[in-house]
Amino acid sequence: MQVNLYSLKGKKKKSVELPQVFSTEVRIDIIRKAFNAIRSNRRQPYGPSPEAGMRHSVETWGKGRGVARVQRIKDSSRAAESPNNVGGRRAHPPKVEKIWKEKVNRKEMRLARFSALSATAIPEIVRKRGHRFSEKLTLPVVVEDKIEEIKTTKEAIEVLQNLGIYEDVERAKARKHIRAGRGKMRGRRYKRAKSVLVVVSNRDNALKAFRNLEGVDVAVPSQLNVEALAPGGDPGRLMLISQKALEEIRGWTA
Repeated sequence: MQVNLYSLKGKKKKSVELPQVFSTEVRIDIIRKAFNAIRSNRRQPYGPSPEAGMRHSVETWGKGRGVARVQRIKDSSRAAESPNNVGGRRAHPPKVEKIWKEKVNRKEMRLARFSALSATAIPEIVRKRGHRFSEKLTLPVVVEDKIEEIKTTKEAIEVLQNLGIYEDVERAKARKHIRAGRGKMRGRRYKRAKSVLVVVSNRDNALKAFRNLEGVDVAVPSQLNVEALAPGGDPGRLMLISQKALEEIRGWTA
């Protein structure tokens, strides 16, 4: 597969051959299996105290009073500690000892990564995912290595505008909204969309330049996994990659 190599001005410099892994068949089922495993392996055990709802002094009234024989707080008619009444404990609360981790075969995980990487080169899949970019672009967007030298967000915005993909950052910015429900109180106040994935061989400068742009992630080839390439388990992320990073991927074997 041939794609264009673009300058920072958005001009085509030459054509380059994509690595062999970009020809991998797109397997959505394997991608989602791997994505769910990655997310589940990061889950933190949670659950209430074993004594929750049981810290009362209770008694039962016994038979013959015409009321339910549940445990009641001493010197009161209020029920407590029974899981089937108001004020009682939970019947089956989450258990801290529950194992959330999922196992995926090593070859399956590798196939999922290559499959998600391959999807970034198919315009129909990338556009179906909601990304916006110039129809003249070849995907993934391969840029000269000078992109790794830019240090300011102003320069980063200018490059994205020249390439015709800054519209996708604006789309992500417009979609940011406050989450519904209790998650607002628990460090998850905003829901955000994913935008461009910037892949470079050295991310020291690029991270400073791109990190303030909504939905943009910066990674090196060794960090590419299903979660970065297919957020939410949906393949086809819009990817911008430097020529040097592309050459690192060339060494990968399917």
